Amino acid sequence: MIEGLRYRLRMMGIPIDGPVNSFCDNDSVIKNVTNPASTLSKKHNAIAYHKVRESVAALIQRISFEPGKYNCADFLTKILSGPAFKGCCERIFQ
Repeated sequence: MIEGLRYRLRMMGIPIDGPVNSFCDNDSVIKNVTNPASTLSKKHNAIAYHKVRESVAALIQRISFEPGKYNCADFLTKILSGPAFKGCCERIFQ
C-alpha cells in the first residue's frame, strides 16, 4: 500500500525523498517488523508482515513507536471520551 501510494505521487510529479514514517502503538508489531530474525507462528501474520519487513529492509518505510495517548488514529478505531475525542480531532483537522 505504501509503495503504491509513493508510486502514484511520483507519477504526479511529487518527489518522494527518504523512507515513509509509520507510527504504531504496539510493541510486538514493531519488534516483529523490524527484526528479521523474529519468527511468526501464525500463517496470516507471516503473510501480512512479509511485505512490511521487505519495505523496511529496502528503506522504503520506517516503523516507529508512538504511545497510544498521542496516536491520533485512535479516534477512528476506538471509543474515546469526549475530551480525548475532541483533542484528536483538533490535532488532525488543524
